[in-house]
Amino acid sequence: MLRLFKYLKPYILQVIILLASTALQVYCTLRLPALMADIINDGIVPSDMDFIWRTGLLMLGLAVLSAVGALVSNLFAARIGANFSKDLRRDIFAKVISFDLADAKNFSTASLITRTTNDINQVQQAITMILSMLVRAPMFCIVALFMAFETAPDMTWIIAVSAGAILLSVFTIMALVVPKFKIFQKLLDKITLLTRENLTGLRVIRAFNKEKYEKKKFEKTNDEMTRTIIFIEKILNLQNPLINIVFNGMTLLCSWVGISLLQKDIAYLGNMAAFAQYVGQVMISFLLLSVLFIMLPRANVSAGRINEVLGTKPKIHWKKQTAGNIERTPSVEFKDVDFAYEKAEEKVLSNISFRAEAGQTTAIVGSTGSGKSTLINLVPRFFEATSGQILINGLDIKDYSREDLISLIGFVPQRGMLFSGSVKENIAFGAPRASLDDVKNAAKIAQAADFIEKLPKQYNYQIAQGGTNVSGGQKQRLSIARAICKNPSIFVFDDSFSALDMKTDANLRQALTKITKSAVTIIVAQRVSTIKNADQIIVLDQGKVVGKGNHKELLKSCPIYQEIVKSQISEAEYEKELKEARHA
Repeated sequence: MLRLFKYLKPYILQVIILLASTALQVYCTLRLPALMADIINDGIVPSDMDFIWRTGLLMLGLAVLSAVGALVSNLFAARIGANFSKDLRRDIFAKVISFDLADAKNFSTASLITRTTNDINQVQQAITMILSMLVRAPMFCIVALFMAFETAPDMTWIIAVSAGAILLSVFTIMALVVPKFKIFQKLLDKITLLTRENLTGLRVIRAFNKEKYEKKKFEKTNDEMTRTIIFIEKILNLQNPLINIVFNGMTLLCSWVGISLLQKDIAYLGNMAAFAQYVGQVMISFLLLSVLFIMLPRANVSAGRINEVLGTKPKIHWKKQTAGNIERTPSVEFKDVDFAYEKAEEKVLSNISFRAEAGQTTAIVGSTGSGKSTLINLVPRFFEATSGQILINGLDIKDYSREDLISLIGFVPQRGMLFSGSVKENIAFGAPRASLDDVKNAAKIAQAADFIEKLPKQYNYQIAQGGTNVSGGQKQRLSIARAICKNPSIFVFDDSFSALDMKTDANLRQALTKITKSAVTIIVAQRVSTIKNADQIIVLDQGKVVGKGNHKELLKSCPIYQEIVKSQISEAEYEKELKEARHA
């Protein structure tokens, strides 16, 4: 929690004003019992009405000042707390956005959501209470104790007994509930995860008639979370009865001891009344502190989860500025590249070497799990190669700044991802300065113009969150148009044509050849028809290159490629193509 206090630094002036207004409130409030004692001893007993009026008006003025001080301090506490959480949310979002894929794997999406929302709210509430209570309560407690001792030293032992009873009850409650706070936050993550999974996978759940199963799974976690909340609330609800018992016991003690002292000296009446009020202030201060001490452990758990995100050190280190000579002609070259996921025993990729030239199409094929997507994820440096070198335009990718490297690459992921906003905004996502003509041209090449022009408002049509109001094929074409609009020197397509029909696929590839004459094109594909005309085909099997060449060369020399082709065309077509390859 203390590590997050640095976010209060920009608001130090407001904190000073808060402290000053709190001090004003404490001074004015604690002057009132002493003035009341003066009214009783020096006004009521000798029947001095002038003194009573003068002192009464002074008390009224102090009460007004106390209210103003409380109002100002509470207002600034709320403002500082709100700004504190705003800055914290900003930094967490910026941190998450900066995560590489390897860093993001440390946290689930649901966990990041709850850390950005619920955990920050918990910390904000704690900060607001710290500013409004942790400063005010000790001031009230210390000054009230001093005043109580000065007013009636014979009765101060009552405060010590009452304070000890309150502290004992608070620490007992804390010991019981703090472990449950950690469990609660984890269950909240799980609830968020299940909710997100069910909402995004609703079609699959209904297609397999698994509504009851998912409902039971959710109810199990929900019941566990409910039991945890009930336990926490039961223990926390013990606080008020315990405080009331102590408070009422203290009142009885004050009355009993005060009456016995009055029998000796009637002039003690004003002092006893003032002492009772000071003791009340001390008890209220302890009550506020007890609330804060119970709330702080929960906020501390949330702060720890926030610090885990903010303290995550990136596994991939980027240069601030690109260092080295970049060749004008685009190229991508892998030199003996190995890759293994963190803590994995086996390599996903092993000894990968090939060169993709400008104006040529390099295709990557292989069976499921052969490492195709992992390989091309190394190009934009989503992951760091375990060993070996990857050169972009003749320069090691480790010598690029993030901005310079990404600016060279137009990446289309396997699963088309769209953002809420217009069609135009989605296509121009990587090229914010693109004109409407640029967007339309990219859409035309991506074979998306026909369906866009049939949409209401066409390029101003609003895409729903996640692109739920367009089909899978439309989503892929818009994703491809987004990469084209960026006008990169390297195109990377990760199985980005899988949702397209054969005709659209062929038209799209033909249109792409016109704009990729001076660019590197790398395609991962399952369909042989998509990569048949590629200048170079890399065949992967279990993370290793087992074939390299064009379609005809691989048909003659690579058994793995032969199996892939044979699985997608008829026996007669395969024999025909094999014969043509052998005679080429």
